[in-house]
Amino acid sequence: MAAPTSPLAGLALCLVGPGRVGSSLAFWAVARGARLEAVAGRSVEPARELAERLGARAVALQELDSAGADLLLVAVADGAIAGVAELLARRPQAPVALHTSGALGASALGALERAGSAAGTLHPLRAFPRPLPDPTAAAGTFFALDGAPAARELGERLAAAFGGTSGVVPEAARELYHLAASVAAGGTATLVASAAELARRLELPAGVVGGYLELARGALGELAREAARAEAEPARGGADLGRAITGPVARGDFATFLRELESLRRLDGLEPRLELFARLAFETVRLARGGEEAGRLAGALESAGFLDPPRDGC
Repeated sequence: MAAPTSPLAGLALCLVGPGRVGSSLAFWAVARGARLEAVAGRSVEPARELAERLGARAVALQELDSAGADLLLVAVADGAIAGVAELLARRPQAPVALHTSGALGASALGALERAGSAAGTLHPLRAFPRPLPDPTAAAGTFFALDGAPAARELGERLAAAFGGTSGVVPEAARELYHLAASVAAGGTATLVASAAELARRLELPAGVVGGYLELARGALGELAREAARAEAEPARGGADLGRAITGPVARGDFATFLRELESLRRLDGLEPRLELFARLAFETVRLARGGEEAGRLAGALESAGFLDPPRDGC
């Protein structure tokens, strides 16, 4: 039983979508004092399992009536949100409805909005490789909000209760916001996995992969510290994460990097990596040293055949 002082005490919600994101948010909300009343989903068993764990009831999606709750939380795949909203709008629903998509704005819940719910978004900017029931996993998470004032207000309350931060990401910016999120998470993991694959190709000791992971953690940690410093010193004008990037290319040691790419070129089957690493290096230098130095590196990469020269007008 939540203490009366719990940040979400008295809040009742219903969840549609007991997957990794939805179940995590449900656990976090209940841990902060909210009451989960009902869980609905395409499959009965996941909904029943989550409902039993959190003292709620499992209902069929087409039978969900959340009118007695404060919040209807829709955590389904992007392509299913509009259709689910249309189905739910046939029955009375909560005064506020939020979906968890990062790429879509509040208009995806248009059917619920037309039926009387204040529609909005609550996108947790965090990876969910599995359900995260521990509420401390939410600490520091940014939640992207959008929609009607009542929806944004409730989103802010939830984010604060979870120990995160929040802000409005308008619908017009959603696709590129989500693209950047995919690069920040999936792109980073892909690059580390690519480095690990190269280590295996070279038959290096197993500990090298762990070393690459530690390098990545250290680099990301420095980015986090730079962001925190900028937040603590507003006069600096925002975080310049480029200054936190390290490594030979960021230091201007282009000759070493070119020799290493030449070694990579001699390995069969890895040609696509050449352009990937070359373009990554260009972006590294642009952020860490500026456009002039990035142009100098681009010229060297083009001369060595690692990058195609830009087409006219590009």
